[in-house]
Amino acid sequence: MSQAITPKAPGRRIKQKRGQKTYDRLIETGFKLLQDQELESITIAELARAAGYSVGAFYARFRSKDEFFDAMIAAHSRHRAKTRNHLFETLPDDDLINVVIEDLVTYYWKRRRFWRAALMRSIRDPEFWEPLRKQGHGIGDALVARINQRTRRPLTKEEDANVRFGFQITLGTINNAIINRPGPVFIGQALFIENLVRAFCLVADYDNLMGLRTRKKA
Repeated sequence: MSQAITPKAPGRRIKQKRGQKTYDRLIETGFKLLQDQELESITIAELARAAGYSVGAFYARFRSKDEFFDAMIAAHSRHRAKTRNHLFETLPDDDLINVVIEDLVTYYWKRRRFWRAALMRSIRDPEFWEPLRKQGHGIGDALVARINQRTRRPLTKEEDANVRFGFQITLGTINNAIINRPGPVFIGQALFIENLVRAFCLVADYDNLMGLRTRKKA
């Protein structure tokens, strides 16, 4: 997941393209290492070595491991915004919720160690979560705009709240499944996605608002 880093991204100011390449490579390597290890077990030396650079190259771009993780979060947020926009621009109404929720579940489950680290960081640093909260709200904003366009009227206050709460339930359930794995339906199972879609549609009244045939119980 390599994307260009904006000037506002966390880390030291980068003046050369080679420095930017190193920056991006370190971020990409961080995501790869988090596929098999927890964040706290990854050392800066290990990260730099896996990326093919020295520890000095790391510190030339990041002041600390926390600042490095902030940069990973920034890259994550850009990636998720791009994915969200693509899905909302290309999917028909009857497929939208299924695909959006499947994408959310698949993405966060595949990157569960990264996301678990973000959730844990938010406990000791509440301000850290604010950009991620806005990212989550962006899904609700996009869907409300989509429904307004299809129904050719603004949603009522209650309808708007129900749609947004539906996504709050969706994201909260994913987070809880990653942290606690409570069961009886687990995040790696197809039924998890099916039931999450059904729960969202029930709370948001999505099928009715969009004039779709009500989906059957999974």
